[in-house]
Amino acid sequence: QVQVVESGGGLVQAGGSLRLSCAASGSLFRINAMGWYRQAPGKQRELVATITSIGITNYADSVKGRFTIARDGAKNTVSLSMNSLKPEDTAVYYCNFQGQLTYFSRVSDYWGQGTQVTVSS
Repeated sequence: QVQVVESGGGLVQAGGSLRLSCAASGSLFRINAMGWYRQAPGKQRELVATITSIGITNYADSVKGRFTIARDGAKNTVSLSMNSLKPEDTAVYYCNFQGQLTYFSRVSDYWGQGTQVTVSS
């Protein structure tokens, strides 16, 4: 099937930068969109940024101007460059691929296991 694996999380001071990467292994007939979501302790998972198969991006208001999402469709990878990090960015970040296994499959979401990002003040 499809496995989604994130990397690049860690501990950084406020104002610093981190880059998250994510790759999907296995065969997807079509990838409609890729994205990053995050979940802080005691809060619901929220959208951080998404990018469609044709490169249209969408960002949460809280990260606009600081985070950049990018994709390499040929390699089924997506990255999230995070600058000017704030303590409130602390969360587990999850990578998401939305697509179809085959032409006849329904569109499904594939999630990674999550990577911790901690921003100290």
